[in-house]
Amino acid sequence: IHWPWFVTAVLLCLVAAWLYLHWATPIYNISATVLIKDEKKGGKYNMAKSNDDKTNVMRLLDKKKIDYKVHSYADTDAIAGTEVAAVLGEDAGCVFKTLVTVGKSNNHYVFMIPVACELDLKKAAKCVGEKKIEMIKSKDLLGLTGYIHGGCSPIGMKKLFKPTIDETAQNYKRIFFSAGKIGFQIECSLSDLQKVVPVGLYDLT
Repeated sequence: IHWPWFVTAVLLCLVAAWLYLHWATPIYNISATVLIKDEKKGGKYNMAKSNDDKTNVMRLLDKKKIDYKVHSYADTDAIAGTEVAAVLGEDAGCVFKTLVTVGKSNNHYVFMIPVACELDLKKAAKCVGEKKIEMIKSKDLLGLTGYIHGGCSPIGMKKLFKPTIDETAQNYKRIFFSAGKIGFQIECSLSDLQKVVPVGLYDLT
């Protein structure tokens, strides 16, 4: 090996690399979500529904050709369901949370109730023909449904459950529920939701 030539070649390569990095124009990949404030709806935000932004819930709604809207509260401090309803500028009665329970038979059941209400476990048990039901543990939610606490939706769960929604949902032309991701809500009619999942009605609160 001719060491002088070898060392010279290495030095030239390093100099060339430095010159390239110093003078080359950097290229960055940038993605963004567009939030459009609706001044007529009390601070409501509509998310631009590009393919990159869509959750599995949205894709399933698209597949069924459902008329729906997506609302984001991701840039707010809202955590509790009633806080989300306030950010959306909506009556808390039409904003629903999705709860997953387990019966004495070890079968699982999904219920949807208004965010300001509590699930009556006795009524829920009677609704599904169980002697007793209880809420599942938060740590079990992801493995069972594919969703995490705060982002659980009746649509797109790992297993197709037959959800039951509180009968007050009939009182609203459109209802709200999680889009399957914390910070995002779906707005659609109850009848359209029933086209995607077999939702039943019952007095749950």
